[in-house]
Amino acid sequence: MTIQAQANGPVTPVMMAGLAGLVVSLAIAFSNLMADGHAAFNTGSDGVIWGLPVVNYVFFALASTGLTLVASVAMTFGSQAWYPLAKRCVWLSLVTLVAGFASLALELGHPFRMLWAIPLNFQPTSPLNWMGLFYAVFLVLGILKFVRIHVGDWNSPASKQIGLAALVTELLAGGMLGMAFGAMAMRPMWYGTLVPLYFVLTAACTGGAFALLVTYLAYGKDAAMPDKVRSLIRGPLPMAFAALLGLTILVIGYRTLIGLWSNADGLQVWDHIVASPWFWLEAALLVGAFYLLLEKKALAAAALMVIAAFFIDRYFFVVGGQLAPLFKGAWVPELIPYSPSMTEWMLTLLAFSIVFFGWALGEKMLKLEAAPQGD
Repeated sequence: MTIQAQANGPVTPVMMAGLAGLVVSLAIAFSNLMADGHAAFNTGSDGVIWGLPVVNYVFFALASTGLTLVASVAMTFGSQAWYPLAKRCVWLSLVTLVAGFASLALELGHPFRMLWAIPLNFQPTSPLNWMGLFYAVFLVLGILKFVRIHVGDWNSPASKQIGLAALVTELLAGGMLGMAFGAMAMRPMWYGTLVPLYFVLTAACTGGAFALLVTYLAYGKDAAMPDKVRSLIRGPLPMAFAALLGLTILVIGYRTLIGLWSNADGLQVWDHIVASPWFWLEAALLVGAFYLLLEKKALAAAALMVIAAFFIDRYFFVVGGQLAPLFKGAWVPELIPYSPSMTEWMLTLLAFSIVFFGWALGEKMLKLEAAPQGD
């Protein structure tokens, strides 16, 4: 048995906006790709190899990890007050992962080759190999878990075991994604043993922001929320989110200071990043969101601020790590110039459109407001 409270926020307008974004982004992206092929991306083997589509993938894949962590507070760790968010977060963790995969697949050009190339050429020492495997396994486990709770099976031993397996697999996938960057000693900005933990920490913040945002989009305002949802939104959720965000701000600050202080070749990119107004916008958004969460004011705005800030952070991380050329000569500039092409921006619009259209569709058809009776 489940209890339900009908969502009455701006779900339909969000769904229509997401659908419009899907149509526009796909039309422009496919047109450019058919005309120019991979030349439609401002990337290349002599410069930035991983551009904005990879930023999208990293951002949404880690958002999926964070949403799984938020859902697990109730379904794995037994905090009943968090149940009103659980089903919504499980669904959104699947949608965000699909959005990340979609952006990456269109950048790869021949994504279906993975179906036979990876199994037939398995590379056990490659973090990228394990990252893809763990995310694929999570997608299956996440779907199974959602189906279980959709039919009302929240707490059976099988349902709990699937949920635990999904959580562990998602954490391993996010950690392997961090290892894919952190193991690259030739890229000093990426290299480090703590990068996987940094990814999981920032993933939790991003997942919390999405969970808070879609809750407000579902109900519109505090007064329209069921009592248990409102108690969570006005009580433990913003406080837990603020504590996590405060820790993350410190980690980002320490990482930036170390990058600026070090004279290792390749870390001069930190001077370029800190000189960018986007860096200071990210800092202002994170600090502003931290204040709003502590004061429990404008929580939907705080969630949007965190999402925007961490998208900027992912951009600086993925692209910034490639701006210092690996092999220097008289022909190589001090830093490699890069700006996303129209096609790359369309893939960003595509990914966000998938997320909000997919969430709204689930809100209308899958009773995402459901929670176990008595919890």
